[in-house]
Amino acid sequence: MMSGKSLLLKVILLGDGGVGKSSLMNRYVTDRFDSQSFHTIGVEFLNRDLEVDGRLVTLQIWDTAGQERFKSLRTPFYRGADCCLLTFAVNDLQSFQNLGCWKKEFMYYSDVKDPERFPFVVLGNKVDMERREVGEDEARAWCEENGCCPYFETSAKDDTNVTAAFEAAVREVLAAEDQIDHTLLSSTIDLHGNRKTSRTSCC
Repeated sequence: MMSGKSLLLKVILLGDGGVGKSSLMNRYVTDRFDSQSFHTIGVEFLNRDLEVDGRLVTLQIWDTAGQERFKSLRTPFYRGADCCLLTFAVNDLQSFQNLGCWKKEFMYYSDVKDPERFPFVVLGNKVDMERREVGEDEARAWCEENGCCPYFETSAKDDTNVTAAFEAAVREVLAAEDQIDHTLLSSTIDLHGNRKTSRTSCC
């Protein structure tokens, strides 16, 4: 266990404009909700220190502008991300249908080393709204078809599942890193320099 040293993790909130990405970040970091918040222009980020499963973590949360016209401003910040939170609003079907486009855009610009193992978490925000256009089963089915991403129904307004969602993102990153560490540990080098790797299976 790393008791004194904090691990810096960069997570990116992606999704259409107006789905509540800024509100989720602000609720989690400052425990505030502003119903009059404006659309993000470019990118913003906030830090929060936390402990997850005995690990000290500094979570650097990047909030991105969802509008197409800000694409050139947001995409350079995808590089170096440890996890991506794909966000839609449960009362906005189009924002849900665009999740695939957001995932594709992220993978194109982020230049991640191992795309198959990169951790995504999906957030269905605004569950406090009475009118829904996306059912929970539909959202979970999308997650199953797209790499078995964890799914959380959230409300920045009511503070529903916000902490759980960000902590899940941390756990996804730590689990992915543990897999890499395990793979490295299971690799041995003999005295002649021939590398022998025992494969590890992923369930």
